[in-house]
Amino acid sequence: MLDLVKSANNFLWSFLLLVILCGTGIYFTIRLRFIQIRKFSEGCRLVFGHFKLQGTKERNGAMTPLQSLATAIAAQVGTGNLTGAATALVMGGPGAIFWMWLSAFFGMATIYSEAALAQQFKTVKDGQITGGPVYYIKEAFQGVFGKILAAAFAVFIILALGFMGNMVQSNSIGAAFSEVFAARNIQIPSLVIGILIAVFAGFIFLGGTERLAAVVEKMVPFMAGIYIIGSLVLIILHITELPGALKMIIVGAFNPQAVTGGAAGITIREAIRYGVARGLFSNEAGMGSTPHAHARATAKNPHEQGLAAMISVFIDTFIILNLTVFSILTTGVLANGKEGIALTQSAFTTGFGSFGDIFVAVCLFFFAFSTIISWQFFGSINVDYLFGKKAVKVYSALVIVFIVVGSTLKVNLVWELADFFNGLMVIPNALALIALSGTVVKIMKTFQNSKKSVDMPTKE
Repeated sequence: MLDLVKSANNFLWSFLLLVILCGTGIYFTIRLRFIQIRKFSEGCRLVFGHFKLQGTKERNGAMTPLQSLATAIAAQVGTGNLTGAATALVMGGPGAIFWMWLSAFFGMATIYSEAALAQQFKTVKDGQITGGPVYYIKEAFQGVFGKILAAAFAVFIILALGFMGNMVQSNSIGAAFSEVFAARNIQIPSLVIGILIAVFAGFIFLGGTERLAAVVEKMVPFMAGIYIIGSLVLIILHITELPGALKMIIVGAFNPQAVTGGAAGITIREAIRYGVARGLFSNEAGMGSTPHAHARATAKNPHEQGLAAMISVFIDTFIILNLTVFSILTTGVLANGKEGIALTQSAFTTGFGSFGDIFVAVCLFFFAFSTIISWQFFGSINVDYLFGKKAVKVYSALVIVFIVVGSTLKVNLVWELADFFNGLMVIPNALALIALSGTVVKIMKTFQNSKKSVDMPTKE
């Protein structure tokens, strides 16, 4: 089973998805006239210009723009930023990071389109504002084909994020704390950690959208701020190594063996594959996950929500993920034989001593936990779409079970299955984005120079 899924993933992530995701990003970058550059400052103003520590409560399942963006970032900033970055460096060499940057740049145009369409085609169901790819997929493809494609997307995201993805997140938390406990000869079963995560998560699940929004709008700025400060301190302690780290990335992008040595066997193809795949896995641009949060924002118009969504990719990849990368490269731990979260913890231990692995474990807890509650939320929207509101409670209970089980297992198969269904999510979402590209361009042209507030209609 594992070998079969690995073979499928090799095809999906080595060729098909790289073409679809990067191609979609390049296509929208051209059609939107490099909106990620032209409107970057405006996007920053929308995100940070009206920042408040205490958010405003919205009704009918809606979120403030800050809450929706925080929910999207909570989903994006997870194990991929601490573990995925380390994996890309080990498997693709430092040059993989260059390709990660490139894919994220084009991905900013893709996620603008996703967020704008999610706002444009949001709807009201059972008195609650909702939206996401299933709704704009049906707008893109009318009739039976659209319904089948939307249903397929819903199934893929429920499996990929709600179940297997959240098992991976809880397992990553357990692995990080296991490193801490093992270094201090402390025996605490992983099951205990899994139960604690499940209890906290269940409390938030029961509170619905309002509790989720209240938690993430406070947790995301806090967790990001702590990690940014710690990483910057570590990099500054090794600042003389920063030029060499940059050189490794640029040279390694086009001549990997000049950086890793011939014995490593890393090629340009592998650098591109792991850079693009892990970058896209981290920022989720084009996967169709974060539009669920953007649809619920009380934005002035779809264009402004799209601009805010662009900044979420920038924060995820160009700030937080890069801090992990430069922490590893400047401390010189890349060749120590460790992988994943253990490699990141090794970098921080080099700078902070015995406190380093604790710092990373605590940060990972916040990152992965925020991803768990956001992914459960995204999945619940699709469960409601397929089976109705009553099924959401059953789904949430199952997610809690998967969280506990995931913390105790070595989830190689679950990682591969999560990657597989993540990849399948991309296909119907990308097809709808391309089909509705004219609508995206119209949204941009209509609102990019408008300062007026526009009440977007929602379907009943």
